[in-house]
Amino acid sequence: MTDRPNVLVVMSDQQQASTLDPDGPCETPNLDRLAAAGARFTRCYTPNPVCSPARASFMTGLLPHQHGMVDVEHTVPPYRADLADGLPMWSHRLHDAGYRTGYYGKWHVERSYDMARFGFDHSHAYRDHEADYRAHRAALGLAGKPVLGELSHTLTHPGYRDLPLYGVTDEPVESTLEHFTVSNALGFLDEACDGDTPWALMVSTKAPHEPYVVPRPYLDRYRPEAIELPDSFDDDLADRPAIYRRQQGVWADLTADDFRAATACYYALCSMVDGQVGRLLDRIDAAGELENTLVVYTSDHGDLMGAHRLLLKGVPGFEEVYRVPLVVSWPAAIAPGQVIDDLAQSHDVAETLARLAGPGLDGHAVDLMPRLTGGDEPPRTTAFAELHGQRFSYTQRLVWQDRWKYVFNAFDFDELYDLEADPTEQTNLVDDPARADVLRRMTGRMWQVAHETGDFTLTQAQDGTYRYLAVGPQGSVDQRV
Repeated sequence: MTDRPNVLVVMSDQQQASTLDPDGPCETPNLDRLAAAGARFTRCYTPNPVCSPARASFMTGLLPHQHGMVDVEHTVPPYRADLADGLPMWSHRLHDAGYRTGYYGKWHVERSYDMARFGFDHSHAYRDHEADYRAHRAALGLAGKPVLGELSHTLTHPGYRDLPLYGVTDEPVESTLEHFTVSNALGFLDEACDGDTPWALMVSTKAPHEPYVVPRPYLDRYRPEAIELPDSFDDDLADRPAIYRRQQGVWADLTADDFRAATACYYALCSMVDGQVGRLLDRIDAAGELENTLVVYTSDHGDLMGAHRLLLKGVPGFEEVYRVPLVVSWPAAIAPGQVIDDLAQSHDVAETLARLAGPGLDGHAVDLMPRLTGGDEPPRTTAFAELHGQRFSYTQRLVWQDRWKYVFNAFDFDELYDLEADPTEQTNLVDDPARADVLRRMTGRMWQVAHETGDFTLTQAQDGTYRYLAVGPQGSVDQRV
């Protein structure tokens, strides 16, 4: 074993953690193989349910209010489109330690696409190379966008552009952005694996993000009519914030069969991404370097996928959006077959990778390696997330501790769930007098993290206008993150 392993990071977009559950309906044989060779975290949470904030946190180990990217990069004014100068990332640490570094696929962290600025020697970041992908499709004799088959659905609302939701195409998998991205990344591996220096490669897919459009061979693995709807599908959200019910109305015209078809296409996209992971693993294995390669698979956030009769992500702070897959393998150092139920966060990966090269990032993240290699460092006791509402500015903070989950909704009443007794989050206990002590403790923990990480927008909210929480910002508790 060497203390300078190669690194492969694969990040999908909008993938539910449950798609990797061993007893689940989603077929991911390559990721199952990866988990069997290493560790699968069952309670890993994203710090934000939106692409750019979550991805910036993944790179820096910071919470969104610390790095400043609190909305998707292409929707903010120019002065907010770039991260603050000088923020260290795990990619900087590895590059400075002599790693050959590459980034391929969806970036979506900031708007400059100056990948060298973020520590990458080689890159083919999507949006920066859209013309190359269009040329690739043209070379295959295909139109700019996939032609949908008979199974498809497009949303229409007055005053909004049409929104393709799901569909099947007869185009080959080679036409997909995922196959194109991985093919470019394999070129990096061909050269890197022949060298004598360690390498670090990140591959980021767009799938399974909507529209859920998938090549037919992958959809043929699933029978839409046999898809089971979530247990919370008929939840009327009566005791949850009104905006949740308002968003539920967006999908009011969809039938149960529409939700089943969308889910089948979504699972099929996850299987397609799994196939691309297999291509990467096979290439590394063929080069004889898999034993000493640290492989990380995760996603920026999840997708509601019918839970509470909702789709996509957004303000509703449910587990389907915040719990993300996290699989880590390094055969030379990590024992195989681990299932880790401790709390973890996707931006912990940043600290873990940075410490491969020496100093950490001094953010909110925790180094996962001691837990993965049998060390005695205590795990997280708390997971924390935040939403700044994107363009509609719905401020939220979320806290997980033990079996409890607390959601602070600045725009409506809060939520408190017992995830052990109510894993589908259909009973809001925030007004239950028997849970008043739990509510105060969870609210205090939120304030503690806010103080520790400089979330002064919240901690300085002392006026009468803001005094409707169970306990205020001076009522934090002294507990380890």
